[in-house]
Amino acid sequence: MNRTTLSLIAGVTALAAVTGFATLTTPEASGTDTAKAAAQLPVERTGLLCPAPSNSDLADTTYTSFTPVTEGADGEGTAELVSAGAEKKEGKKKDKADKPVLEPGEPGKPVVGDESGSESPALIGTAEGKFAPGWTVQETTEVAAGSGRGLSGVNCTAADTEFWFPGASTASSRTDYVHLTNPDDSAAVVDLELYGKDGLLESTVEDGITVAPHSSEPVLLSTLAEGEETDLTVHVNVRSGRVGAAVQALDDEVGGDWLAATAEPAESLVIPGIPKDATEVRLVAFTPGGTDADLKVRLAAPSGLITPAGNETLRVKAGMTTAVDLGDVTRGEAGSLVLTPTSGAVPVVAAVRVVRGKGDKQETAFIPAAGPVGTRATAVGNTEKGTTLALTAPDGTAEVKVTASAGSEGGEAASETYTIKAGTTQEIELPVPDGLKGTYALTLEPSSATTPVYASRTLSTTLNGAPAFTVQTLPDDRGTVSVPNADQDLSVLQR
Repeated sequence: MNRTTLSLIAGVTALAAVTGFATLTTPEASGTDTAKAAAQLPVERTGLLCPAPSNSDLADTTYTSFTPVTEGADGEGTAELVSAGAEKKEGKKKDKADKPVLEPGEPGKPVVGDESGSESPALIGTAEGKFAPGWTVQETTEVAAGSGRGLSGVNCTAADTEFWFPGASTASSRTDYVHLTNPDDSAAVVDLELYGKDGLLESTVEDGITVAPHSSEPVLLSTLAEGEETDLTVHVNVRSGRVGAAVQALDDEVGGDWLAATAEPAESLVIPGIPKDATEVRLVAFTPGGTDADLKVRLAAPSGLITPAGNETLRVKAGMTTAVDLGDVTRGEAGSLVLTPTSGAVPVVAAVRVVRGKGDKQETAFIPAAGPVGTRATAVGNTEKGTTLALTAPDGTAEVKVTASAGSEGGEAASETYTIKAGTTQEIELPVPDGLKGTYALTLEPSSATTPVYASRTLSTTLNGAPAFTVQTLPDDRGTVSVPNADQDLSVLQR
Protein backbone atom coordinates (compact mmCIF):
# COMPACT_ATOMS: atom_id res chain seq x y z
CA MET A 1 0.00 0.00 0.00
CA ASN A 2 1.58 3.27 -1.10
CA ARG A 3 1.35 6.83 0.28
CA THR A 4 -1.74 7.74 -1.81
CA THR A 5 -3.74 4.86 -0.39
CA LEU A 6 -2.60 5.65 3.13
CA SER A 7 -3.68 9.28 2.67
CA LEU A 8 -7.19 8.23 1.67
CA ILE A 9 -7.53 5.95 4.68
CA ALA A 10 -6.21 8.67 6.97
CA GLY A 11 -8.79 11.11 5.62
CA VAL A 12 -11.68 8.73 6.19
CA THR A 13 -10.39 7.96 9.69
CA ALA A 14 -10.22 11.68 10.54
CA LEU A 15 -13.80 12.18 9.39
CA ALA A 16 -14.93 9.20 11.41
CA ALA A 17 -13.47 10.74 14.55
CA VAL A 18 -15.79 13.71 14.17
CA THR A 19 -18.92 12.26 12.61
CA GLY A 20 -19.29 8.76 14.01
CA PHE A 21 -17.77 5.74 12.38
CA ALA A 22 -16.86 4.86 8.85
CA THR A 23 -15.72 1.60 7.35
CA LEU A 24 -13.13 1.02 4.68
CA THR A 25 -13.63 -2.28 2.92
CA THR A 26 -12.41 -3.90 -0.25
CA PRO A 27 -15.08 -5.19 -2.67
CA GLU A 28 -15.11 -8.67 -4.04
CA ALA A 29 -12.70 -9.16 -6.92
CA SER A 30 -15.12 -8.28 -9.68
CA GLY A 31 -13.27 -5.27 -11.03
CA THR A 32 -16.50 -3.20 -10.71
CA ASP A 33 -16.42 0.30 -9.21
CA THR A 34 -18.85 0.02 -6.29
CA ALA A 35 -18.47 3.60 -5.01
CA LYS A 36 -21.67 4.94 -3.50
CA ALA A 37 -22.94 8.35 -2.55
CA ALA A 38 -21.44 9.90 0.56
CA ALA A 39 -23.22 9.10 3.80
CA GLN A 40 -24.67 11.84 5.97
CA LEU A 41 -23.69 11.16 9.57
CA PRO A 42 -24.44 13.23 12.69
CA VAL A 43 -21.52 15.24 14.02
CA GLU A 44 -20.20 14.05 17.38
CA ARG A 45 -18.73 17.28 18.74
CA THR A 46 -19.67 20.94 18.30
CA GLY A 47 -18.08 24.08 19.76
CA LEU A 48 -19.78 27.47 20.04
CA LEU A 49 -18.55 30.87 21.25
CA CYS A 50 -20.74 33.67 22.67
CA PRO A 51 -19.39 37.24 22.99
CA ALA A 52 -19.76 39.25 26.20
CA PRO A 53 -23.30 40.65 25.79
CA SER A 54 -23.08 44.24 27.03
CA ASN A 55 -21.12 46.83 28.99
CA SER A 56 -24.34 48.38 30.32
CA ASP A 57 -25.46 47.95 33.92
CA LEU A 58 -29.03 47.98 32.57
CA ALA A 59 -28.53 44.91 30.39
CA ASP A 60 -30.63 41.77 30.85
CA THR A 61 -29.41 38.82 28.79
CA THR A 62 -31.09 35.51 28.02
CA TYR A 63 -29.16 32.51 26.68
CA THR A 64 -31.15 29.75 24.98
CA SER A 65 -29.61 26.40 24.07
CA PHE A 66 -31.23 23.81 21.81
CA THR A 67 -30.29 20.62 19.98
CA PRO A 68 -32.72 19.29 17.37
CA VAL A 69 -33.63 15.63 17.43
CA THR A 70 -31.34 14.07 14.81
CA GLU A 71 -31.69 10.57 13.43
CA GLY A 72 -28.70 8.43 14.36
CA ALA A 73 -27.60 10.69 17.24
CA ASP A 74 -28.48 8.39 20.10
CA GLY A 75 -26.83 7.43 23.39
CA GLU A 76 -25.05 9.66 25.84
CA GLY A 77 -23.82 13.20 25.47
CA THR A 78 -23.11 16.50 27.19
CA ALA A 79 -23.47 20.19 26.44
CA GLU A 80 -22.44 23.18 28.50
CA LEU A 81 -21.53 26.85 28.29
CA VAL A 82 -18.93 28.22 30.70
CA SER A 83 -17.36 31.63 31.18
CA ALA A 84 -14.34 32.32 28.99
CA GLY A 85 -11.32 31.61 31.17
CA ALA A 86 -13.22 29.14 33.34
CA GLU A 87 -12.62 25.92 31.48
CA LYS A 88 -9.71 23.53 31.40
CA LYS A 89 -8.03 24.68 34.60
CA GLU A 90 -5.63 21.80 34.91
CA GLY A 91 -5.34 20.25 38.33
CA LYS A 92 -8.26 22.26 39.67
CA LYS A 93 -11.90 21.54 40.14
CA LYS A 94 -14.40 24.10 38.95
CA ASP A 95 -15.43 26.48 41.67
CA LYS A 96 -18.79 28.21 41.98
CA ALA A 97 -17.79 30.94 39.55
CA ASP A 98 -17.02 28.28 36.94
CA LYS A 99 -20.48 26.70 37.09
CA PRO A 100 -21.93 26.42 33.57
CA VAL A 101 -24.43 29.07 32.57
CA LEU A 102 -26.42 26.39 30.76
CA GLU A 103 -26.47 22.62 31.15
CA PRO A 104 -28.20 20.13 28.86
CA GLY A 105 -31.78 19.00 29.07
CA GLU A 106 -32.81 16.69 26.24
CA PRO A 107 -32.61 17.10 22.47
CA GLY A 108 -35.83 18.62 21.21
CA LYS A 109 -36.39 20.95 24.19
CA PRO A 110 -34.79 24.39 24.75
CA VAL A 111 -32.86 25.24 27.91
CA VAL A 112 -32.80 28.87 29.11
CA GLY A 113 -30.41 30.81 31.37
CA ASP A 114 -30.28 34.48 32.40
CA GLU A 115 -27.56 37.02 33.24
CA SER A 116 -27.80 40.70 34.22
CA GLY A 117 -25.53 43.73 34.25
CA SER A 118 -22.25 44.70 32.62
CA GLU A 119 -20.15 41.89 34.07
CA SER A 120 -21.72 39.06 32.06
CA PRO A 121 -18.78 37.25 30.46
CA ALA A 122 -18.13 35.76 27.07
CA LEU A 123 -18.96 32.04 26.97
CA ILE A 124 -17.24 29.00 25.54
CA GLY A 125 -19.46 26.02 24.80
CA THR A 126 -18.98 22.40 23.87
CA ALA A 127 -21.57 19.77 22.96
CA GLU A 128 -20.81 16.10 22.43
CA GLY A 129 -22.69 12.96 21.50
CA LYS A 130 -26.44 13.32 21.05
CA PHE A 131 -26.29 17.04 21.94
CA ALA A 132 -23.82 17.97 19.18
CA PRO A 133 -25.77 17.74 15.86
CA GLY A 134 -27.24 21.15 15.10
CA TRP A 135 -26.53 22.55 18.57
CA THR A 136 -27.63 26.21 18.53
CA VAL A 137 -27.30 28.92 21.19
CA GLN A 138 -28.89 32.38 20.99
CA GLU A 139 -27.78 35.35 23.10
CA THR A 140 -30.50 38.03 23.41
CA THR A 141 -30.05 41.23 25.42
CA GLU A 142 -32.40 44.05 26.40
CA VAL A 143 -30.85 47.41 27.28
CA ALA A 144 -33.38 49.91 28.59
CA ALA A 145 -31.42 53.13 27.98
CA GLY A 146 -28.11 54.59 26.87
CA SER A 147 -25.91 53.95 23.85
CA GLY A 148 -27.01 50.79 22.10
CA ARG A 149 -30.39 50.74 23.84
CA GLY A 150 -32.97 48.29 22.57
CA LEU A 151 -32.93 44.60 21.75
CA SER A 152 -29.77 42.92 20.47
CA GLY A 153 -29.21 39.32 19.55
CA VAL A 154 -26.58 37.04 18.10
CA ASN A 155 -26.20 33.36 17.38
CA CYS A 156 -23.16 31.97 19.15
CA THR A 157 -20.70 30.91 16.46
CA ALA A 158 -18.10 28.27 15.73
CA ALA A 159 -14.42 29.18 15.78
CA ASP A 160 -12.81 29.93 12.43
CA THR A 161 -9.82 31.68 10.87
CA GLU A 162 -11.47 34.39 8.75
CA PHE A 163 -14.53 36.66 9.03
CA TRP A 164 -15.96 39.62 7.05
CA PHE A 165 -18.12 42.38 8.56
CA PRO A 166 -19.42 44.99 6.08
CA GLY A 167 -21.52 47.58 7.93
CA ALA A 168 -19.28 48.53 10.86
CA SER A 169 -18.52 52.20 11.56
CA THR A 170 -16.34 54.66 13.46
CA ALA A 171 -18.75 57.58 12.99
CA SER A 172 -19.10 59.95 15.94
CA SER A 173 -22.47 58.48 16.96
CA ARG A 174 -21.19 54.89 16.86
CA THR A 175 -19.15 52.84 19.29
CA ASP A 176 -18.27 49.56 17.56
CA TYR A 177 -16.29 46.69 19.04
CA VAL A 178 -15.10 43.49 17.40
CA HIS A 179 -15.25 40.69 19.98
CA LEU A 180 -12.64 37.93 19.58
CA THR A 181 -13.01 34.72 21.61
CA ASN A 182 -10.35 32.01 21.70
CA PRO A 183 -11.55 28.51 22.73
CA ASP A 184 -8.18 26.76 22.52
CA ASP A 185 -5.25 25.98 24.82
CA SER A 186 -2.80 28.22 22.95
CA ALA A 187 -2.93 31.94 22.19
CA ALA A 188 -4.40 33.19 18.91
CA VAL A 189 -2.90 36.06 16.91
CA VAL A 190 -5.40 38.07 14.89
CA ASP A 191 -4.93 40.73 12.22
CA LEU A 192 -7.76 43.27 11.88
CA GLU A 193 -8.06 45.19 8.61
CA LEU A 194 -10.47 48.11 8.19
CA TYR A 195 -11.59 49.20 4.72
CA GLY A 196 -13.33 52.52 4.21
CA LYS A 197 -14.65 54.36 1.16
CA ASP A 198 -11.11 55.01 -0.07
CA GLY A 199 -9.63 51.62 0.70
CA LEU A 200 -7.52 50.07 3.46
CA LEU A 201 -7.06 52.30 6.51
CA GLU A 202 -3.60 52.66 8.00
CA SER A 203 -3.59 50.58 11.18
CA THR A 204 -2.30 51.66 14.56
CA VAL A 205 -1.67 47.97 15.43
CA GLU A 206 1.29 46.54 13.56
CA ASP A 207 1.89 43.18 15.18
CA GLY A 208 -1.62 41.80 15.39
CA ILE A 209 -3.81 41.27 18.45
CA THR A 210 -3.08 38.41 20.81
CA VAL A 211 -6.06 36.64 22.35
CA ALA A 212 -5.05 34.50 25.33
CA PRO A 213 -6.21 30.87 25.62
CA HIS A 214 -9.83 30.43 26.76
CA SER A 215 -10.45 34.17 26.82
CA SER A 216 -12.26 36.92 24.96
CA GLU A 217 -11.01 40.33 23.80
CA PRO A 218 -13.30 43.25 22.81
CA VAL A 219 -11.43 45.62 20.48
CA LEU A 220 -12.75 49.17 19.97
CA LEU A 221 -12.58 49.84 16.24
CA SER A 222 -11.89 53.55 16.63
CA THR A 223 -8.56 52.69 18.30
CA LEU A 224 -7.34 50.80 15.23
CA ALA A 225 -7.24 53.70 12.80
CA GLU A 226 -7.43 57.48 12.86
CA GLY A 227 -10.38 59.51 11.57
CA GLU A 228 -14.07 58.73 11.23
CA GLU A 229 -15.58 56.39 8.66
CA THR A 230 -19.36 56.14 8.31
CA ASP A 231 -19.16 52.75 6.59
CA LEU A 232 -16.45 50.19 7.21
CA THR A 233 -15.73 46.62 6.24
CA VAL A 234 -13.84 44.75 8.96
CA HIS A 235 -11.71 41.79 7.93
CA VAL A 236 -10.73 39.42 10.73
CA ASN A 237 -7.80 37.27 9.63
CA VAL A 238 -6.40 34.80 12.17
CA ARG A 239 -2.66 34.46 11.72
CA SER A 240 -2.28 31.78 14.38
CA GLY A 241 -4.95 29.65 16.04
CA ARG A 242 -8.67 30.30 15.61
CA VAL A 243 -11.33 32.52 17.17
CA GLY A 244 -15.02 33.33 17.19
CA ALA A 245 -15.82 36.87 16.05
CA ALA A 246 -18.76 39.28 16.08
CA VAL A 247 -19.10 43.08 15.83
CA GLN A 248 -21.12 44.94 18.47
CA ALA A 249 -22.49 48.19 17.01
CA LEU A 250 -23.73 50.73 19.57
CA ASP A 251 -25.39 53.93 18.36
CA ASP A 252 -26.21 56.97 20.52
CA GLU A 253 -29.24 57.83 18.39
CA VAL A 254 -30.82 54.69 16.95
CA GLY A 255 -29.95 51.90 19.37
CA GLY A 256 -27.69 49.04 18.43
CA ASP A 257 -27.29 45.37 17.70
CA TRP A 258 -24.79 42.69 16.77
CA LEU A 259 -23.40 42.54 13.26
CA ALA A 260 -22.75 38.87 12.53
CA ALA A 261 -20.19 37.76 9.96
CA THR A 262 -21.41 37.71 6.38
CA ALA A 263 -21.36 34.62 4.21
CA GLU A 264 -18.07 33.93 2.47
CA PRO A 265 -17.25 36.18 -0.52
CA ALA A 266 -19.32 35.09 -3.53
CA GLU A 267 -20.37 36.52 -6.89
CA SER A 268 -24.09 36.31 -5.96
CA LEU A 269 -25.53 37.05 -2.52
CA VAL A 270 -28.88 36.95 -0.72
CA ILE A 271 -29.72 39.16 2.27
CA PRO A 272 -32.92 37.59 3.62
CA GLY A 273 -35.84 38.96 5.61
CA ILE A 274 -35.81 42.77 5.69
CA PRO A 275 -38.81 43.72 7.89
CA LYS A 276 -41.84 45.11 6.08
CA ASP A 277 -41.95 48.24 8.23
CA ALA A 278 -38.30 49.20 7.74
CA THR A 279 -38.01 52.99 7.47
CA GLU A 280 -34.36 53.00 6.38
CA VAL A 281 -32.26 50.33 4.69
CA ARG A 282 -28.56 50.95 4.01
CA LEU A 283 -26.69 48.44 1.85
CA VAL A 284 -22.93 48.09 2.46
CA ALA A 285 -20.78 46.01 0.10
CA PHE A 286 -17.10 45.21 -0.40
CA THR A 287 -15.02 43.16 -2.80
CA PRO A 288 -11.74 41.78 -1.43
CA GLY A 289 -10.20 41.10 -4.83
CA GLY A 290 -8.41 43.41 -7.22
CA THR A 291 -11.33 43.81 -9.65
CA ASP A 292 -14.38 46.07 -9.44
CA ALA A 293 -17.74 44.32 -9.10
CA ASP A 294 -20.90 45.44 -10.91
CA LEU A 295 -24.03 44.10 -9.24
CA LYS A 296 -27.68 43.96 -10.20
CA VAL A 297 -29.81 44.85 -7.16
CA ARG A 298 -33.23 43.25 -6.85
CA LEU A 299 -35.76 42.82 -4.08
CA ALA A 300 -37.50 39.46 -3.68
CA ALA A 301 -40.94 40.64 -2.51
CA PRO A 302 -44.07 38.53 -1.82
CA SER A 303 -45.12 39.03 -5.43
CA GLY A 304 -41.73 38.29 -7.02
CA LEU A 305 -38.44 39.92 -7.97
CA ILE A 306 -38.53 43.70 -8.47
CA THR A 307 -35.83 46.29 -9.14
CA PRO A 308 -35.69 49.23 -6.71
CA ALA A 309 -36.19 52.47 -8.64
CA GLY A 310 -32.96 54.47 -8.76
CA ASN A 311 -30.89 51.60 -7.38
CA GLU A 312 -30.95 49.13 -10.24
CA THR A 313 -27.20 48.46 -10.09
CA LEU A 314 -24.30 48.96 -7.72
CA ARG A 315 -20.61 49.33 -8.57
CA VAL A 316 -18.28 48.12 -5.83
CA LYS A 317 -14.74 49.34 -6.39
CA ALA A 318 -11.98 46.88 -5.59
CA GLY A 319 -10.76 47.15 -1.99
CA MET A 320 -13.17 49.97 -1.13
CA THR A 321 -16.34 49.88 0.97
CA THR A 322 -19.40 51.02 -0.97
CA ALA A 323 -22.68 52.03 0.67
CA VAL A 324 -26.06 53.13 -0.70
CA ASP A 325 -29.28 54.20 1.02
CA LEU A 326 -32.29 52.24 -0.23
CA GLY A 327 -34.80 54.11 1.95
CA ASP A 328 -38.01 52.26 2.77
CA VAL A 329 -37.34 49.79 -0.04
CA THR A 330 -39.74 47.13 1.29
CA ARG A 331 -42.73 49.52 1.23
CA GLY A 332 -44.88 47.61 3.68
CA GLU A 333 -43.99 44.10 2.54
CA ALA A 334 -41.17 41.89 3.79
CA GLY A 335 -38.40 41.42 1.25
CA SER A 336 -34.93 40.06 0.63
CA LEU A 337 -32.12 41.65 -1.37
CA VAL A 338 -30.73 39.54 -4.20
CA LEU A 339 -27.37 40.71 -5.58
CA THR A 340 -26.11 39.16 -8.82
CA PRO A 341 -23.28 40.12 -11.20
CA THR A 342 -24.15 42.12 -14.30
CA SER A 343 -21.04 40.70 -15.94
CA GLY A 344 -18.01 38.72 -14.88
CA ALA A 345 -17.73 36.88 -11.58
CA VAL A 346 -16.20 38.96 -8.79
CA PRO A 347 -16.63 37.74 -5.16
CA VAL A 348 -18.24 40.28 -2.82
CA VAL A 349 -19.50 40.49 0.76
CA ALA A 350 -22.49 42.58 1.85
CA ALA A 351 -24.88 43.43 4.69
CA VAL A 352 -27.69 45.88 5.39
CA ARG A 353 -28.41 48.15 8.33
CA VAL A 354 -32.15 48.32 8.99
CA VAL A 355 -33.91 51.05 10.97
CA ARG A 356 -37.48 50.79 12.27
CA GLY A 357 -39.50 53.58 13.86
CA LYS A 358 -39.26 57.35 13.55
CA GLY A 359 -37.76 60.30 15.39
CA ASP A 360 -36.46 59.42 18.84
CA LYS A 361 -38.32 56.08 18.73
CA GLN A 362 -35.97 54.29 16.37
CA GLU A 363 -34.07 51.01 16.59
CA THR A 364 -31.40 49.38 14.45
CA ALA A 365 -30.52 45.86 13.38
CA PHE A 366 -28.13 44.33 10.86
CA ILE A 367 -28.69 41.55 8.32
CA PRO A 368 -25.59 40.07 6.63
CA ALA A 369 -25.65 38.11 3.40
CA ALA A 370 -26.38 34.51 4.36
CA GLY A 371 -25.74 31.02 3.18
CA PRO A 372 -28.73 28.82 2.29
CA VAL A 373 -30.66 26.82 4.86
CA GLY A 374 -29.16 23.66 3.39
CA THR A 375 -30.24 20.41 5.01
CA ARG A 376 -31.61 22.04 8.17
CA ALA A 377 -31.44 25.37 9.99
CA THR A 378 -32.30 26.17 13.61
CA ALA A 379 -33.43 29.34 15.41
CA VAL A 380 -33.90 29.51 19.19
CA GLY A 381 -35.30 31.97 21.71
CA ASN A 382 -38.65 32.37 19.92
CA THR A 383 -41.72 33.66 21.74
CA GLU A 384 -45.42 33.19 21.04
CA LYS A 385 -45.71 36.86 20.10
CA GLY A 386 -43.02 38.95 18.46
CA THR A 387 -41.38 36.24 16.32
CA THR A 388 -41.34 36.54 12.53
CA LEU A 389 -39.84 34.05 10.05
CA ALA A 390 -39.04 35.12 6.50
CA LEU A 391 -38.23 32.60 3.75
CA THR A 392 -37.01 33.34 0.24
CA ALA A 393 -36.35 31.10 -2.74
CA PRO A 394 -34.73 33.30 -5.42
CA ASP A 395 -34.04 30.54 -7.97
CA GLY A 396 -37.10 28.27 -7.90
CA THR A 397 -40.20 27.18 -6.00
CA ALA A 398 -39.38 25.34 -2.78
CA GLU A 399 -41.15 23.50 0.01
CA VAL A 400 -39.96 23.93 3.58
CA LYS A 401 -41.03 22.00 6.66
CA VAL A 402 -41.02 24.24 9.75
CA THR A 403 -41.16 22.62 13.18
CA ALA A 404 -41.79 24.47 16.43
CA SER A 405 -40.21 22.54 19.29
CA ALA A 406 -41.64 21.89 22.70
CA GLY A 407 -41.45 24.96 24.93
CA SER A 408 -38.68 25.46 27.45
CA GLU A 409 -41.26 25.19 30.25
CA GLY A 410 -43.89 23.04 28.59
CA GLY A 411 -45.83 22.33 25.41
CA GLU A 412 -45.74 19.90 22.50
CA ALA A 413 -44.02 20.30 19.15
CA ALA A 414 -45.96 21.28 16.01
CA SER A 415 -45.03 21.29 12.30
CA GLU A 416 -46.25 22.83 9.06
CA THR A 417 -44.98 22.67 5.46
CA TYR A 418 -44.91 25.84 3.35
CA THR A 419 -44.49 26.47 -0.36
CA ILE A 420 -42.29 29.43 -1.30
CA LYS A 421 -42.76 30.50 -4.91
CA ALA A 422 -39.74 31.22 -7.08
CA GLY A 423 -38.31 34.73 -6.66
CA THR A 424 -40.44 35.60 -3.63
CA THR A 425 -40.03 36.28 0.07
CA GLN A 426 -42.78 35.09 2.39
CA GLU A 427 -43.40 35.97 6.02
CA ILE A 428 -45.04 32.81 7.24
CA GLU A 429 -47.54 32.28 10.01
CA LEU A 430 -45.56 30.17 12.43
CA PRO A 431 -46.73 26.95 13.99
CA VAL A 432 -46.85 27.40 17.77
CA PRO A 433 -46.32 24.48 20.19
CA ASP A 434 -49.54 23.22 21.75
CA GLY A 435 -49.71 24.42 25.36
CA LEU A 436 -46.58 26.55 24.95
CA LYS A 437 -44.84 27.76 28.08
CA GLY A 438 -41.57 29.65 27.85
CA THR A 439 -39.67 29.98 24.56
CA TYR A 440 -39.34 27.52 21.71
CA ALA A 441 -37.01 26.63 18.84
CA LEU A 442 -37.69 26.51 15.12
CA THR A 443 -36.13 24.03 12.72
CA LEU A 444 -36.36 24.47 8.94
CA GLU A 445 -35.99 21.55 6.55
CA PRO A 446 -36.29 22.16 2.77
CA SER A 447 -37.66 19.22 0.82
CA SER A 448 -34.96 19.51 -1.85
CA ALA A 449 -31.30 20.44 -1.67
CA THR A 450 -31.26 21.50 -5.32
CA THR A 451 -33.40 24.63 -4.79
CA PRO A 452 -31.69 26.91 -2.27
CA VAL A 453 -33.82 28.53 0.42
CA TYR A 454 -32.63 31.48 2.54
CA ALA A 455 -34.15 32.50 5.86
CA SER A 456 -34.03 34.96 8.72
CA ARG A 457 -35.84 35.23 12.03
CA THR A 458 -36.85 38.56 13.64
CA LEU A 459 -37.53 38.99 17.35
CA SER A 460 -39.54 42.11 18.20
CA THR A 461 -40.68 43.84 21.37
CA THR A 462 -41.32 47.39 22.61
CA LEU A 463 -38.95 49.16 25.00
CA ASN A 464 -39.90 52.61 26.27
CA GLY A 465 -42.23 53.07 23.33
CA ALA A 466 -39.60 52.23 20.70
CA PRO A 467 -39.85 49.24 18.32
CA ALA A 468 -36.95 47.13 19.59
CA PHE A 469 -35.93 44.24 17.34
CA THR A 470 -33.09 41.96 16.25
CA VAL A 471 -32.63 39.76 13.16
CA GLN A 472 -30.66 36.53 12.77
CA THR A 473 -30.03 34.73 9.48
CA LEU A 474 -30.49 30.95 9.41
CA PRO A 475 -27.82 29.07 7.47
CA ASP A 476 -27.34 25.32 7.77
CA ASP A 477 -26.94 24.26 11.43
CA ARG A 478 -24.11 21.82 10.60
CA GLY A 479 -25.88 18.89 12.21
CA THR A 480 -24.50 16.33 9.78
CA VAL A 481 -21.41 15.90 7.66
CA SER A 482 -20.77 13.97 4.46
CA VAL A 483 -18.49 10.96 4.85
CA PRO A 484 -17.34 9.34 1.60
CA ASN A 485 -18.28 5.70 1.23
CA ALA A 486 -14.95 3.93 0.82
CA ASP A 487 -16.50 0.64 -0.30
CA GLN A 488 -14.50 0.62 -3.55
CA ASP A 489 -11.42 -0.94 -5.07
CA LEU A 490 -8.40 1.03 -3.86
CA SER A 491 -5.97 -0.87 -6.07
CA VAL A 492 -6.42 1.76 -8.78
CA LEU A 493 -4.61 4.20 -6.51
CA GLN A 494 -1.55 1.97 -6.19
CA ARG A 495 0.32 3.26 -9.18
